Amino acid sequence: MDNDYFSIDAILAENQKIQCTFKVDIPDMGHLAGGSDREIKSLTKAPIPIWLAYIVLFSDWADFTIPSPFGIRVRNALKAEPRSVKLSNLVGAGGLWYGFGKMVMDILSEEQANGISEVLTKAFKGRLLEVIDQAQHFAALGPAGGGGPSTDTAQSFREGLDGTERELFALAQESAKRIKRWHEGNDKARR
Repeated sequence: MDNDYFSIDAILAENQKIQCTFKVDIPDMGHLAGGSDREIKSLTKAPIPIWLAYIVLFSDWADFTIPSPFGIRVRNALKAEPRSVKLSNLVGAGGLWYGFGKMVMDILSEEQANGISEVLTKAFKGRLLEVIDQAQHFAALGPAGGGGPSTDTAQSFREGLDGTERELFALAQESAKRIKRWHEGNDKARR
């Protein structure tokens, strides 16, 4: 995912909200906290979109906590078995977990950003083979699909794919279909 101004993925990732604790009173901005107050008081906690958080945090008006999709609980689950975590459920709005993580990294100190980067990288590497394997499996099955007990686990995994992983799944599936057509075409030509 790139940070291009016109990138839909970047826009969706920047629209994710993070919990901020304001350090100072901010007049005429109470609507950001979602209440009826006219101003934001010091120590008020409010979820704000990441695109706005850049301004608020770099102006030193607020602090933020690392969002729960990157918290200890999720990290431990990813360490135990990356394929068992439904990344799309962690962030909503198209399930752009990796994109949201990249946006959060941009706000963090270098040490914290390196920690999030490691989580993102390990999760991606731990899930990539399963994404490609399932894409090729379903491309080979064709429109008939498959059934059986193992498809419940596979379907659960596919439902939890992040937006980036869904794109890779579609590309790998299309690639497997093209290779199959090419291979079948060569077999016919040899006969």
